[in-house]
Amino acid sequence: MMPLNLAQFEYLAHGALWTVGLSLIAFVGGSVLGFIVALGRISTNRLIRLAAATWIQIIQGTPLLVLLFLLYFGIAILGFDKLPAIISAGAALTVYSSAFLAEIWRGCLQSVPKTQWEAADCLGLNRFQRMFQVILPQALKIATPPTVGFLVQIIKNTSLASVIGFIELAQAGKVVNNAIFEPLPIFLIVACFYFAMCFPLSMWSRSLERKLHVGSR
Repeated sequence: MMPLNLAQFEYLAHGALWTVGLSLIAFVGGSVLGFIVALGRISTNRLIRLAAATWIQIIQGTPLLVLLFLLYFGIAILGFDKLPAIISAGAALTVYSSAFLAEIWRGCLQSVPKTQWEAADCLGLNRFQRMFQVILPQALKIATPPTVGFLVQIIKNTSLASVIGFIELAQAGKVVNNAIFEPLPIFLIVACFYFAMCFPLSMWSRSLERKLHVGSR
């Protein structure tokens, strides 16, 4: 069994950094878009609610792999310049994440007791003040654990970006394996990198759930 040299280990570590970067792009972009869609889902305007629900149904019903292919290869087929892999992967993961985060946050917003919405109206607050001063602070406590849990899924889903040639952690493992043909030690190290990224977030999510449960009793 040929051990990894320092350069190969550093290459895997570099891939892990790209995984973290791509995850942050997807999470931040998906959060912004998802929040807009979540607000659309609870809008008083029927057309806006329908548009938001349609977006969620289409994106949740489309595999992430298909979104990656559409944004990377589909753009070129339409006659436009092919986007760099990082942009295509970031856009696909952002769109994919937005649909799931929107549903998580829509449920959390609607879980705030109706009396809180009515109390905000009685205080004469406008829609913006009601949402950001009364509803969101309460919904945020409920939304944090599942949101952190979904971030773990984003990190693992970044491995699919390897199909369009983006060098994240999984793809870096394939490149190193092609050089030394030792899949077991290589992908054990890859698994350890993923574990190091995901396990603390999973534990934090569980801790937040326990604290929320205790605080709500």
